[in-house]
Amino acid sequence: MKDFFLAIEDLFVNVLFAPFDALAVLELDNWWSANVLSWVFVAIAMVAFVYWMLQLKEHSKNKEEDKSVTSHSYL
Repeated sequence: MKDFFLAIEDLFVNVLFAPFDALAVLELDNWWSANVLSWVFVAIAMVAFVYWMLQLKEHSKNKEEDKSVTSHSYL
């Protein structure tokens, strides 16, 4: 059983966390290079947010949204 848990430890420490270790070493040399993936995700999120807002504006302009005020029966 001990070998099973050691194998899990070896998998995570030496294989799955290797990219994070590489980024930690890269960050000591160049901060911008180490964080380029974060900037890519931020850019994708900003583009998705702008697209979402434009779609909401278009649906609001076409009066497609039901804005009637309703509440639950227990209120």
